[in-house]
Amino acid sequence: MKFKSSITLVLTLLVFFSCATNPFTGQSTLAILPNSQLFPTAFAQYNQFLNENKVITGTTESEMITRVGQRIAVASERWLNANGYQGYLNDYKWEYNLVKDEAVNAWCMPGGKIVFYTGILPVAQNEAAIAAIMGHEVAHALANHGQQRMSAGMLQQVAAVGMNVALKDDKNIALYNQAFGIGSQVGLMLPFSRSHETEADRIGLILTAIAGYNPDEAANLWRRMGQASNGQAPPEFLSTHPATTTRIANLETLAPTAKAEAKKYGVKSFRPVSPF
Repeated sequence: MKFKSSITLVLTLLVFFSCATNPFTGQSTLAILPNSQLFPTAFAQYNQFLNENKVITGTTESEMITRVGQRIAVASERWLNANGYQGYLNDYKWEYNLVKDEAVNAWCMPGGKIVFYTGILPVAQNEAAIAAIMGHEVAHALANHGQQRMSAGMLQQVAAVGMNVALKDDKNIALYNQAFGIGSQVGLMLPFSRSHETEADRIGLILTAIAGYNPDEAANLWRRMGQASNGQAPPEFLSTHPATTTRIANLETLAPTAKAEAKKYGVKSFRPVSPF
């Protein structure tokens, strides 16, 4: 029991002394691995990825990705500065690349390194949808979701190792590992990931609107995403992402708030939604 208490104390201290603040919620978040260590590693991995994949340059689509990314970055800085977070982006190194890959996907690494796959372009169909995707990915980076997931994973591993040491019987260890693996994944890690996706949708929609893109297009985008997937998705409780129907409903609810927020920054109308 003393050992279990020690593990609990270690986990508590790790959480207490390893926190950052999410500027969009004001809440403390897990940050066991600080950005000063995380960002350089992410930048190196990003460069390695680009070296190993075909980056599309000099096309209308690649230039659009960069243009939209820059507008979202400017919107991010405007929001952060207006809300008392001057200098928050000092260590971010924004970069936007279009990579040849049929996967319907885009992602952003910690520190602002973004990739769009060519496979997502036919589903996006227009620049406003690209902005919705970009805003979502940038939101992940700004809210340090990658840092939080890595920190949560580290705590998960510490808890598992600690109990393995405490449980001396091999049979008990095997049963614990199986139960802990399933329980922590379904009960903690997956809901944690889904909450990040929902938060990124909310933040991203605001940034998209401030950048001058109609936030209504985000829900339309996800309707097309649902059609493209042919309904092939795991149940929501077993997924890292909310169900498409849940997401569409949330985006429709959030759009008026995003428009109202954009008005504070002088955005009175949005760019036309037209196919690229």
